[in-house]
Amino acid sequence: MSEVQAHRTRVVAAPLAAPWAEQGLLEVFRHRYILSLLVRREIAARYQGSVLGLVWSYVNPLTQFFIYYFVMGILFGRAQQTQAFAIHVFAGLIIVHFFIETMNAGTRSIVRNKSLVQKMAVPREMFPVASMLVSLFHVIPQVIILLIATLLFGWRPDPWGMVYGVMALLIIMTLGTALALVFSAANVFLRDVSNAVNVLSNFVRFGVPMMYPYSLVAQKFRGHTGIYLANPITEAVLDFQRAFWVGATSHPKATIAHDMPPHLALLSLRALLISLVVLAFAQSTFSRLERRIPERLL
Repeated sequence: MSEVQAHRTRVVAAPLAAPWAEQGLLEVFRHRYILSLLVRREIAARYQGSVLGLVWSYVNPLTQFFIYYFVMGILFGRAQQTQAFAIHVFAGLIIVHFFIETMNAGTRSIVRNKSLVQKMAVPREMFPVASMLVSLFHVIPQVIILLIATLLFGWRPDPWGMVYGVMALLIIMTLGTALALVFSAANVFLRDVSNAVNVLSNFVRFGVPMMYPYSLVAQKFRGHTGIYLANPITEAVLDFQRAFWVGATSHPKATIAHDMPPHLALLSLRALLISLVVLAFAQSTFSRLERRIPERLL
């Protein structure tokens, strides 16, 4: 047998492995190129055939803002009781909108991409993660609007405030991805899950200090706000308000003392830790269900 023939008959002694043997969030970022393609595809598909295109990323949150501001600020008089109430609402709205969009889009991500899930040997966690990154992309124009508005109110950059702003985004990215993982897998087996998530979104909007200040909650519950602050989304909203709204008020230090909970930095670290624990649980749950996902998508 010639040397060429011997080379052609050489066999690699490697064990067979299932295509899902290497899964998980770490594998998602090892496939960064495919992830970036999914994100671009999702953004392009969302605005396909649209005349305004990316402008809708500005229109939707601005519409919600004007509704909330008119109802809570004008009709209920919150604008007279809370300084820079418009900034207060919009800062909270950005975080709430980011979380809701991540959770809702992530819940539908696997079912919506079932043809890719069945054909591509990639980590299936990639689809909820891609939904989160698309939602994060839509945060950018909203933050631009917020920056312009805060500058008009006399806001100046605060280094600690920027740290709180980044912390808010990290909390929502982590918690939103965790819930998207769980709900996306559950939605494959029971399609009512996506409708239930839409209902859950309604509670998120009113369960955080967005349309009302935290000081009102502390006053109503006489300082017993432990359960209220156990919600990581609450800390994320407060962090973003600390980053932008506080600096837009006439006396930032007084605003921090009156309208922010004590030890916000520690509360934020706790919220991020809780989100990471939830993410670990979500990854474990997703891993147990993912092998049955392709057959249920048929």
